[in-house]
Amino acid sequence: MIIAPAKQMAVDLDNFAPETQPQFQSQAQQLLEVLRQLTYPEAQQLWHCSDKLAQRNFDWLHQMDLTRQVTPALLSYRGLQYQYMAPDLFTAPALDYVRHNLRILSGFYGLLRPFDGIVPYRLEMQARLSVGEATNLYAFWGDRLYHALVAPTEPIINLASQEYAKAITPYLQPNQPFITVVFASLVNGKLKTKATLAKMARGAMVRYLAENQVTTIDAVRDFDHPDYRFDASHSTSERLVFVYQK
Repeated sequence: MIIAPAKQMAVDLDNFAPETQPQFQSQAQQLLEVLRQLTYPEAQQLWHCSDKLAQRNFDWLHQMDLTRQVTPALLSYRGLQYQYMAPDLFTAPALDYVRHNLRILSGFYGLLRPFDGIVPYRLEMQARLSVGEATNLYAFWGDRLYHALVAPTEPIINLASQEYAKAITPYLQPNQPFITVVFASLVNGKLKTKATLAKMARGAMVRYLAENQVTTIDAVRDFDHPDYRFDASHSTSERLVFVYQK
């Protein structure tokens, strides 16, 4: 199961301790060195953010130490998806489930396990950052993230945004199950996805799958949510559609 990261991040040293170092720590350090070479205007253009936020992140670039004050990835991200997931409230079995079944795609760290120790950063996968001969982060990461994710025959449940899923989809093997979960509203007979609602629902689904120890696609379809219901008529073998009910 793959999910996207969040822009909002925090340091959390009070809950769970990190268990592992990110698999692509050396590549993250390489990206950090590239980012540190940017001027302030270049960094702000890369980040597409306000002056205040850009200055804070630019200052942080030159203080970052990837080995100190690290937080488990699952607790480091604070966006809507993670708020509705509420991993700090997971039971021990649910934590063990995500430890083995959940991976977070990241422009900076590549691919993260839930208990990899990370520091706050700002770098989206679609950011136009050149690294050596790679003209963007998709080229920089190449097929490494896919090969670190699963064996070629294992199914992948895609709960990530299109921006992050694109780091995996070009490398899928023939006949490898890649099932995208869609949360949408039905408007005049057409499916429309609202980003805010989708983020909330994705987080809630991760929580549901973890708490219920879900291991089959049929059980994913049974996702119990007050606002969404599985819609078989709009779904396919590669796309599970849940339609907003309000």
